Amino acid sequence: MTQQQNLDYLSQEAEVIAPPPHVSENAFLQDYAGEYQRSIEDPEGFWSEVASELEWFKPWDRVFRWDYPTFKWFEGATCNITHNALDRHLNSGRKNKAAFIWLGEDGEERVFTYGRLSQLVNRFANGLRSLGVGKGDRVIIYMPLAPEGVIAMLACARVGAVHSVVYAGFSVGALRDRITDAQAKVVITADVGYRRGNLVDLKGITDEAVKDLDLVQHVIYWQRREKQELAPKEVDFDDLIANSSPHCDAEVMDSEDPLYILYTSGTTGRPKGVVHVHGGYMVGTYYHLKTFWDIKDDDVFWCTSDIGWVVGHSYIVYGPLIAGATTVFREGAIDYPHPGIAYETIEKYGVNVIFTAPTAVRMLMRYGEEYPLKYDLTSLRFLTCAGEPLNPEAQRWAYQYLCGSGQWGYMVDNWWQTETGGPCLGTLAVMDSKPGKVGRQLPGVVADVVDMEGQPVTEPNKGGMLVLTRPFPHMFRTVFGDPERYARDWERLPGYYFTGDVALKDEDGYFMVVGRADDVLNVAGHRIGTAEVESALVSHAAVAEAAVIGKPDALRGESIKAFVSLRVGQSPSDEMVEVLRGHVRHELGPIAVPAEIDFSPTLPKTRSGKIMRRLLKARELGLDPGDITTLEE
Repeated sequence: MTQQQNLDYLSQEAEVIAPPPHVSENAFLQDYAGEYQRSIEDPEGFWSEVASELEWFKPWDRVFRWDYPTFKWFEGATCNITHNALDRHLNSGRKNKAAFIWLGEDGEERVFTYGRLSQLVNRFANGLRSLGVGKGDRVIIYMPLAPEGVIAMLACARVGAVHSVVYAGFSVGALRDRITDAQAKVVITADVGYRRGNLVDLKGITDEAVKDLDLVQHVIYWQRREKQELAPKEVDFDDLIANSSPHCDAEVMDSEDPLYILYTSGTTGRPKGVVHVHGGYMVGTYYHLKTFWDIKDDDVFWCTSDIGWVVGHSYIVYGPLIAGATTVFREGAIDYPHPGIAYETIEKYGVNVIFTAPTAVRMLMRYGEEYPLKYDLTSLRFLTCAGEPLNPEAQRWAYQYLCGSGQWGYMVDNWWQTETGGPCLGTLAVMDSKPGKVGRQLPGVVADVVDMEGQPVTEPNKGGMLVLTRPFPHMFRTVFGDPERYARDWERLPGYYFTGDVALKDEDGYFMVVGRADDVLNVAGHRIGTAEVESALVSHAAVAEAAVIGKPDALRGESIKAFVSLRVGQSPSDEMVEVLRGHVRHELGPIAVPAEIDFSPTLPKTRSGKIMRRLLKARELGLDPGDITTLEE
């Protein structure tokens, strides 16, 4: 993409939604402009002040060192993230406060106070130490979304081991690849997981993945159904806890010591092991939980992600615990066992703040408004989304039916990546929301839109590559075992971190993140983001979800093909095709009208819920998905 080939922005979307006064006036962060300015003019002083709210075994000698492209935060300091997530609260009045409310898909409920969670983590940490797991060792966690998975993560961090969570449901090959890449000496797993009432055989997958892998010394099984006889290398999860002491000192870690490796889900090419560290990650996730999600001490926070993804790491586990919050998390699908289960959860537990994904909002929208109207949702003050572009229509629908059109709640967007550890762009509780726009730069973040020569795109609403110009504490440090791959992200456009996403910035400094650069269409010389066409389709009352790809076209370069999932009660037809084509023409103009529209009950998605346009394109062109070149390759 050169400066002369910037993305064409076709939408005339100009709606602005003001935050309800009861939300904005009580927000923790009131002076965004002042806070942002301080964070940019004196980043070392700013982050030092945030870090001082937490407890350190030894303070830092130097706040920040940047030996481009590598960097360090809080150099010379020692800490352990679990000390701030657990120990710090035991003498602060939170010992008996609920840290987690866990819900099983079958209706099971378990509540863990900070005191009880600390005991269990300490017991499991001592169990790990009894198996020879210590500082720097890698441990793979292949667990369902259950408290035992969280306990395993925290226990690894407690003893200084580096955990790598693999989403429970990845295949044998994906699990084995991650075990071998991380050179993990221990794997922690369960017998089964549950999804839509079905069992996922995690033990069978794990057994196959570790077969003949001598590097794996132990496999720890959480046997949630019934106890089975274990093989010589196998250890029972519950027995390990029961036979270990509840007292365990946190390992003293350097601020820059690795906390975890998280392999990207593969939507951008070959998975890479993103490394986050104890100190900076602790500071950044805590800051944004407090200031962006605006969590109050008596709030109930629900994050609908999974511990297999960075959102689950940052905002189910570490960020909320460091901040002393109460967090709900739930195993299973957001619409199972019935389409109203999400609303039932909000009502029952008085959920105040939610962090979810656009795909979940669109799924709820597909079932219609009759479900949210059955429940009392007035506890919900703040609804936030991230993970992929949030369609304006989906935002409007959720704002109306989940937030009462502002009577009780407010809905906003935010953007970040596995590599950034926490949000970079977003709409704060004190800011106007612009549907289709993710928001502004959050404190500590300097982002820009540039062309492929690295020159800033100065004209408002003209697209280019989204880049970050300086590191912040919670940004990743390297790619495990492949520092050259890490360096490429900073060298592709020297002086910038290359996100791989296409974005534009308006005259008010609001960013619209269109999606991956691979998802940009080139139609008759016009470069159009797939997300913009998809949003136009979803804005029609009959459409629940849409995915758009480009197909080679001898005359126009590419033609547009859309795959559409209709809302409940709507039926595919030739007439519907023409209605939707006309709707896109009205919303975006003739250049964006799909040449073809196929209807599908569901769209292929990654495990984290992102639409797999690459797979759709490969199928359409009769190619193997690996033949579709991506930025990462």
